[in-house]
Order: sequence, then structure tokens, then C-alpha cells
Amino acid sequence: MKAVNRSGETAFDTAEKTGQPDIAALLQQHGVQSARLIKSATPNPARELKQTVSDIKHEVHNQLEHTRQTRKHVQGIVKRLHKMHSEGLNNAINSTTVVAVLIATVAFAGIFQVPGQYVDDAKNVPPGLSLGEARIGQNPAFVIFFIFDSISLFISLAVVVVQTSVVVIESKAKKQLMAVINKIMWLACVLVSVAYLALSFVVVGDERWLAIGVTIIGSVIMFATLGTMCYWVIRHRIKASSKRNIRRSSMESQSQSYPLSDTEILNNELNKMYAI
Repeated sequence: MKAVNRSGETAFDTAEKTGQPDIAALLQQHGVQSARLIKSATPNPARELKQTVSDIKHEVHNQLEHTRQTRKHVQGIVKRLHKMHSEGLNNAINSTTVVAVLIATVAFAGIFQVPGQYVDDAKNVPPGLSLGEARIGQNPAFVIFFIFDSISLFISLAVVVVQTSVVVIESKAKKQLMAVINKIMWLACVLVSVAYLALSFVVVGDERWLAIGVTIIGSVIMFATLGTMCYWVIRHRIKASSKRNIRRSSMESQSQSYPLSDTEILNNELNKMYAI
């Protein structure tokens, strides 16, 4: 049924080759096939292995190409995130400079706009005062105003000098600089608020309940705002420190096996985008 001669032919092939179709049909009816069909039906381990290797190579090539495209896409996203982060830091630096100038202007003008003005008539100097002295200069509330207003003025001027003189290029250094300057500006805002509240006790005169009410309302607003900001800063620091430790241990373990995946790289970059 499957015998093949030295020419590689079965009885069916020989019958067709010698022009005997009747015998070829009879052989086919009894299941005799050509040598070509027998060879194609017979499993070839070498051919199957070659085909398997070819399929694996094709699949690996597709996976590598897909990984390359994904990594390229992730790197593009990371670059855009870096650009957005840099623009955000620059906007924050510019805004802080404007606010510092504004606080310095208000603090500087406030000392020359005190209630009651100054002694400016050399022929009419009240007892206990000198020419050019504020008429409320002996009031404890004015002393508090003067001290806190002056400190806020020089703090704001110091921030303006730093912002206009120091050029920071690296993103991490910018974040550190902004973190310090923001805390200093918080202090300047608190000092200006205290100076305002202290002077309000002079302005209202005998109606001290007005100054007390404004002090309570202002204190609640400032403490609530600064308390919330401090809570978020501390929470962010703790979260960032925890993620940093986890990422460090993960990188140490993965460095011995395989590099970071694209998703992990993107997550690491996203974790660095939070403002301090």
C-alpha cells in the first residue's frame, strides 16, 4: 500500500507514469496513494521543529516591537510631564516673587500711614513726644504693629532678593527652594496679619469688641488655612518617603533579575509631580 521504489514512486505513481489509468483508478480505490501524498502525511520532526522555531521568533519579534513602541510612548509622556512640572515650578516662583513684592509694599506703606499721623509741627509738640514721632508711638498695640510689620517687610525683601538673584536649573533644587520660600512667605503673611490686628485695637478706639471680633475671625481663618497646609505637607512628605523606600527596595531586587517596566517608570515619574 505504501511501498516506494528507488525512483520514489508508489504503484499508483508507476501506473500513472506508464499510462495505465484503469490500473491507477483501481489502486486508488483500494487506498494506494502517490508518494507525494504519503510524504506530506508523514510527520517530519525536523520540519515541525523548524516551523515552531520560526513561529517563536516571529512572536518574540512582535513582542519586542510592541515593547519598543510602548517604551517610546511612555518616554514621550514622561517628557511632557517633566515639561509641565518645570512650567508649574516656574509659575510658582514668579507668583511667589509677585506676592513677596506685594507684602513688602504693604508693609512699607503701612508704617507711614498710622492713625493719628506724626508730630510735624515744631511749635506744637505734645509733651512726651518728639518731632516726627508717631502720635500713637507710646501705645503697646503700635509697638506690636511696628515690630511685626518691620519683620514681614524684611522677610519679603529677602525673598525678592533670593528670587531675583538665584538661578536654579535642576528640578529637584527648584522644589527645595520653593519649599523653603513658601514657608517663609507663610511667616510673612502671619506677621502682617498680627500687625493688622494689633493696629485695629488703636483704630476702633473704645469699641474694642470690634477689634476682638476681627481678631477671632482672622485667627480662625489663618490657623485653619496654615493648619490644613501643614497637614498636607506632612502627609505628602510621609507618603513620598514611604514610596521612596519601596521603590529603592524594588529597584534593588529587580536589578538582579530584570529592569523596571514601562508602567513602573511612568508611575515613578507621576509620583514626583506632586507639589510640596
